[in-house]
Amino acid sequence: MGAILPADPARPLLGKAALVVGADSGIGLATARAFAKAGAHVVMAGLREREGVDHAAAIAADTGHPASFVRVDVREEADVAAMVAAAVAHLGGLDIAFNNAGAVGLMAPLPDMMPAAWHETMDINLTSAFLGAKYQIPAMLERGGGSLIFTSSFVGYTAGMPGMAAYAAAKAGLIGLTQVLAAEYGPKGLRVNALLPGGTDTPGATTTTPEARAFVEGIHALKRMAQPEEIARSALYLASDASSFTTGTALFADGGVSINRT
Repeated sequence: MGAILPADPARPLLGKAALVVGADSGIGLATARAFAKAGAHVVMAGLREREGVDHAAAIAADTGHPASFVRVDVREEADVAAMVAAAVAHLGGLDIAFNNAGAVGLMAPLPDMMPAAWHETMDINLTSAFLGAKYQIPAMLERGGGSLIFTSSFVGYTAGMPGMAAYAAAKAGLIGLTQVLAAEYGPKGLRVNALLPGGTDTPGATTTTPEARAFVEGIHALKRMAQPEEIARSALYLASDASSFTTGTALFADGGVSINRT
C-alpha cells in the first residue's frame, strides 16, 4: 500500500490516499470521516454535490487531514473514470477504495418487475462496483497494491427476503467479484474484501414506519440497528494494515442478523 510509514495506532491510515464512493451520507460519510481521523487523505464521491462539499470541508476542519468531494453518477462509466482520475490527481495516487454506493431499488415479486427496474438495481449496486474497480485497480497497482472494499449485504448471502430479488442478486454478485479480484490481484499486493452490514440507521432508514423499524431491529441478535460509525469501523479495519492477511472475505458487521432465529 505505497510507502511503509511508521506505525501509529491512533492513525493507522497515516499518509494513505483513500477514495470513498457513496460518501454524501450514511455509511459512506461515516467511513470518510473515520478514514480522515485515521490519517488518510480522502476524496469523497457521490451524487449530492452541495451536501458532499459541505461534509468534506467539515471533515477536513475536524481532522486536520485533507478531504474533498467529487460528484459522480456511478451508473455512468465516463463519470466513474473521471472520478478516479480526479482522485488520483488530487491525492497523488490511490491506496484505498471503498465502493459503497447502493440502493435497495424496487421491491416487488419477480414476475411483477419490469426489466428496467431490474437493470437499475443492478447498475447501482453491481455494475457500479465493476466500473469502480476497472479504474481503481490500475491506480492502486501503481502504488504497489492496496485495499479495495465493496459494500455487499447479508441479503442474498445468508438470507433471502421476499421482494428483494434484484437487490439480493446484485449484492451476491459482489461476493463473487470480490473473490475473483482477490485471487487475481493478491500476487500484486492488492487485497479485496466485501463488507456486509446489517440494518443501519441511515437517513433512508429513518423514513420507514415505526412498525417496519421494529421489525428490522428485531431480526438482529443485538435487537437494534447499527449506527453508521459502527460499520465505518469495520471498513477502517479492512482498509488498514490490521487486516494485512485478510483478502477475498465477506466480513459481517451485521449485528448477528445472519445467525439470529429469535
